Amino acid sequence: MRLPSKVTPYSQSTLSQFPPILKHLSDQDLSPAVLYKKVKSKFADVDEFVDTLDCLFALGQIELLYPEEVLHYVGRV
Repeated sequence: MRLPSKVTPYSQSTLSQFPPILKHLSDQDLSPAVLYKKVKSKFADVDEFVDTLDCLFALGQIELLYPEEVLHYVGRV
């Protein structure tokens, strides 16, 4: 996880990657593959995307629903 600092501006931090993912998940639940296709232009590579998902999961903002295997934004009822 890249946090903003003197060396890393906010725009290059992991935190700046949260809004695109949460925007798509606030509309509907999506599989990780479909979500990546929608937001891949915002990420340098798939590792950065997975790192951002890890952070959102650790913060309790998203969850993986079974057996559907889709990501769900916890803030959406």
